[in-house]
Amino acid sequence: MTEHVILLHGLWMRGFALGLLHRRLMEEGFRVHRFDYMSVAATQEHILRRLHADMLDYAPGPVHLVGHSLGGLLALRACLETKDLPSGRVVCLGSPLKGSAAARAFAGLGRGVEVLLGHNRELLELGLEAWKGPREVGVIAGCMPIGLGAMLSPISGEHDGTVAVEETLVPGLAGHCVVETSHTGLLFSAEVARLTANFLREGGFGPLSPAELVKKP
Repeated sequence: MTEHVILLHGLWMRGFALGLLHRRLMEEGFRVHRFDYMSVAATQEHILRRLHADMLDYAPGPVHLVGHSLGGLLALRACLETKDLPSGRVVCLGSPLKGSAAARAFAGLGRGVEVLLGHNRELLELGLEAWKGPREVGVIAGCMPIGLGAMLSPISGEHDGTVAVEETLVPGLAGHCVVETSHTGLLFSAEVARLTANFLREGGFGPLSPAELVKKP
């Protein structure tokens, strides 16, 4: 049975940024689709309505979601209830599931800057208390501290330059691991693509290289 994967980009990005991850997941045997959306201008309701429609189009086989940063948060919002959605798993790449301190600092710079967070500002700033949806969710976080977020405000603990590792952890996750890459680098890492494929197939990240640090949810 064909297993589909929908990729969701993050804030201020477009679908083309997912090209390398797309190709690597195709090489792993998945049928891959890029979900392009207006991360600032589009409302959350509009985004989720489109995403649900795409998921139903690719049924009845499994339809997995892989989201980077904001894309991971939107993927989880889409899967809070089963409704008539097909089965599948979710992998979040560097998503601030607990809420983003960098986003809150950015919004604090003033109204002119605040609007650049768009309609998903609250989701980015506050995140989720826990994952209580029906799908298994795995998170891959980065720990290379290079990125815009660190320039806006100090980020405590390990971080990927934009999101703290601690911000990617909430109760209810099926798996969590940390790799040595930056926030944007998560999209270009061959190891991240391999771990993502493992989780989508097995519900776990599988064997990790010695350079990787594993954290339990």
